[in-house]
Amino acid sequence: MEPLEALERVVYLLDRSLAPAAKVNAFRRAAEIVAALGPSAIAARVQAGTLAELAGIGPSTGGVIIDAQQGRTPAYLTRLETDTVVPLGPGRDLRRALQGDCHSHTTWSDGGATLEAMGRAAQALGHSYLVITDHSPRMAISRGLHADRLAQQRAELEAVNAVFAAERTPSLAQFRLLHGLEVDINEDGSLDMDDVTLAQLDLVVASPHVKLKMDPTAMTRRLALAAMHPHVDVLGHCTGRKLPPHGNRAGAQFDADLVFAACAEHRTALEINTRPERQDPPEELLHLALEWGCKLAINSDAHAPGQLEWVNFGCDKAAAAGADSNDVINTWPVDRLVAWGQPQ
Repeated sequence: MEPLEALERVVYLLDRSLAPAAKVNAFRRAAEIVAALGPSAIAARVQAGTLAELAGIGPSTGGVIIDAQQGRTPAYLTRLETDTVVPLGPGRDLRRALQGDCHSHTTWSDGGATLEAMGRAAQALGHSYLVITDHSPRMAISRGLHADRLAQQRAELEAVNAVFAAERTPSLAQFRLLHGLEVDINEDGSLDMDDVTLAQLDLVVASPHVKLKMDPTAMTRRLALAAMHPHVDVLGHCTGRKLPPHGNRAGAQFDADLVFAACAEHRTALEINTRPERQDPPEELLHLALEWGCKLAINSDAHAPGQLEWVNFGCDKAAAAGADSNDVINTWPVDRLVAWGQPQ
């Protein structure tokens, strides 16, 4: 394993474990330094013992580089491979049925990897598609996309798909990035993007991000109206809760029967958001959604390649609630999913 490859793998595994951003960024910066200097310069510095003189290379990052350069599997990497494994239990059969992921972010908004990097990571996990759902403009802190930037993103996405298509061989399964959006649900139940733009997307996830302490009646109306919108395909992290140790926020209160009835009637899937700090909806709400006949979408909400593996959590959660592959829209092949995403 070359030093650059080892550092990039460490970044992947740190992201998989939702490690602190400072630690991830330190290894990402070290990878950038190694890539910029090139193999010969790195080899020379390791040989001369001057690696630590490089700004941005510390004891941990330097240790990984030295181990890899000298032909050893870095001990730091070996430990992460074991410690960050995403478990998979009762949802194993459901995970095998999963065709893709309907909620992910890239550097176009607040993600940490490019469209191509996210696509390649999803393909390596066996997915046949990944829906890119960067944020809508209201989420300015997350660099949300206005309609013009969304159009620019689509052009890049199509170019990346052309690269993937050119690489395809009989032994390499078809893979596609799909163009979506995580659109914010405004307090009155309207959406943070115009209908003309939403109609051009392959899939739309609508999520509440702010004002989660609204009166339960108002929150019920807000979520139900979003679920009823003809361009909304998935209701994302419906309570908006954050769980320790990565957060501590109570979820929104609403009449789940009314919201899930709206989802079931208007063909809007309920997201199982598998981020460790979200795990949304709570188990009791998931059971209720299944009783109403809601379809589910098991989504990673990944902001980095390693986080795509979090769908394991959702598969276990769905299986424990009694769901099977017929209940989950991302067990469908890509053409069926895109058809689901057309205006109702």
